[in-house]
Amino acid sequence: MEKVKILMLDNPESLSDILDGMYDWVRVVDADNNVIFMNKSMSDAVGEYIPGTKCFSAVGKSTPCDICTSRKAVFKGYSFTKEEIINGRIFSVMSSPVRNKEGEIIAAVEVLRDITAMKVMEEKILQQHKKLSDDLEIAKKLQYSLLPKEHSEERYSFSFIYKPCESLGGDYLDIFAIDNDHIGIYIADVSGHGVPASMLTVFLHSTIDKTLLSPSDALSGLYKEFNKSNLDKELYITVFYAIIDFRKGNITYSNAGHNVCPVLYNSEGLNILMSAGTPISNWIEGNPAYTDKVLPFKSGDKLFLSTDGAIEIKNACNEMLGQERLINMLTKDKSPSSEALNNVLNIIYEFSGIKDPSDIIDDITMALLEFK
Repeated sequence: MEKVKILMLDNPESLSDILDGMYDWVRVVDADNNVIFMNKSMSDAVGEYIPGTKCFSAVGKSTPCDICTSRKAVFKGYSFTKEEIINGRIFSVMSSPVRNKEGEIIAAVEVLRDITAMKVMEEKILQQHKKLSDDLEIAKKLQYSLLPKEHSEERYSFSFIYKPCESLGGDYLDIFAIDNDHIGIYIADVSGHGVPASMLTVFLHSTIDKTLLSPSDALSGLYKEFNKSNLDKELYITVFYAIIDFRKGNITYSNAGHNVCPVLYNSEGLNILMSAGTPISNWIEGNPAYTDKVLPFKSGDKLFLSTDGAIEIKNACNEMLGQERLINMLTKDKSPSSEALNNVLNIIYEFSGIKDPSDIIDDITMALLEFK
């Protein structure tokens, strides 16, 4: 059996060979800041030291460092780290105490690692992060600028809450006049969050035909336009779209896969605007069949729309809030529309135990249209 050569680390020559083989710089400094050892990597870089050379002059400095980790290591008895610039390069310096056999601290050993490339990369990453943050802030402002404004007019009042879980949301809603007798209103939920989702909300806002008086025709047109682009199958939009006819007093609506059905309610009861339909996607060949349904409304009725972020939020027992609870909250609240939505939002936070709104894990969007 071949004998294994054992390297005795208490042999000064063997230890010196190990230190000289290191890429990092290593030196030993005594309590008076004199260099008493320097490994080959360091001496090759800064020049051979003369016994008694001060640690700072050995690296080209005329005065001691502002923060001397070696003296801290000697006098305090434990390791210290810092960053130091030597000959235009950035080094991470760790100083640790060296003890004799009696346990007395007699010197400090310094290990200097060149981290210049890492610091340059870190700075580039920080600059890129700042640029991305600035771009996200611009995109956020753009997305918010496309959202409707809360308003009240002779025939109705409109209020909403929009709480994205990230800087950019995947929820969207809009309300707009089509002509003197009709307004359109829709709420949408885009797959995912962040930039891809926000871009789809911009697509929705700019593409949906706001002149048609048939929601199903508008959704069909939106589906066709979506399929002209080569998007992944993971990307899709669910949309509930309704057109209010004030002259006839009815709501015509159609649904493209939006799983939270809006509710029309008053003090006497409620109607759930249920309708099925394929999400705006490229999941199927050809055009899906969207259908229109009609429901009358009268003065005092309220139309509530929401995305699933509100009803799917969970409490500490992993129990979802659910649409039934949400509807009960609304129908019991007699506050004005904007106050009612804020009251519901506060109850949602209380139910889920959320203290900070930034802790939500899905976008929460709710809208309330009250007929006068």
